[in-house]
Amino acid sequence: MKIRSITAAVLLAATAALPAQAETRVTYKSAKTASSYYQMAVQIAEAMQEASGGEISVTVEESQGSVQNVMEVRARGADYVFTTPPALVGLAQGGKAMFEGKGDPAFDEIRALFPIPSLTMHFVMSKDSGVTGFADMAGKTILLGKGSFGAREGEKYLGLFGIADQVNIADVELSNAVPALKNGQIDGFVTAGSWPAPNVVEAAASTGVTVLSLSDEEIAQTKRARLVIPAGTYAGQDADITTTSLPVVAFTTTKMDDDTAYLLTKTFWEEKDRMAEAAKWWAGVDTGLMENITGKIHPGAVRYYEEAGIALTDAQK
Repeated sequence: MKIRSITAAVLLAATAALPAQAETRVTYKSAKTASSYYQMAVQIAEAMQEASGGEISVTVEESQGSVQNVMEVRARGADYVFTTPPALVGLAQGGKAMFEGKGDPAFDEIRALFPIPSLTMHFVMSKDSGVTGFADMAGKTILLGKGSFGAREGEKYLGLFGIADQVNIADVELSNAVPALKNGQIDGFVTAGSWPAPNVVEAAASTGVTVLSLSDEEIAQTKRARLVIPAGTYAGQDADITTTSLPVVAFTTTKMDDDTAYLLTKTFWEEKDRMAEAAKWWAGVDTGLMENITGKIHPGAVRYYEEAGIALTDAQK
């Protein structure tokens, strides 16, 4: 898998060789730079740039997590695209959970564009820790990160499995997880990103890790979807990893004009197979994931889906 080296913000502008034309500028808010979702964002930005002949210019912004992405809808303009689980959009629109008391009419204007690979939970423990199951975490130091979906989900799982009071939580950013694991500051870390997750790839190759599997009973407790990461995905991984996942979708708002939403959606689907040649996580994206979109789709994107013969539900239109 070849992934281009990236920085905290990536600006893809039309090349000078192209004829002068109107350029559509889009800001794509994804996740932290160490995550698979940030690298996905860079791939999407590059695909949009190339396939549109410079008509689309995408700036990729680092994010502290999905909640922040939704919150920023209140202050962003027509060029804003962001990723988040559809469930968080529902919570924002209902003023529930982390959005309680922070409601805003802008949340009701959120519209979906296209699905992307699901958030996949990874509980990554160093081989030296000897941890092979959640009960073994007692007395260990775990990095959850700060503010991200993975951090909140990881904390929830520790509580559900009855070990929240038995582990030490490291006050460290997720971007420092692999170095901290290497030098023994932590015994493991939790990350949520589509597999293969870059930070897990690095940790497995450089340190040696065990990625924990969840039992059917544990998965039932989480109320998340079951997902299997095939054996051989990570260095030293001899067996399948059973874990959980949560759908993720690229969204914008009604501020975006229909033509831009149409072009973004069309380009995504037409370039998806080519992106899959460089990164495995795109191979699992097909029209079956459209059922992950539980709310309304932007009218411009609806136009593309109707042209492509992709069926939509009444709730999505």
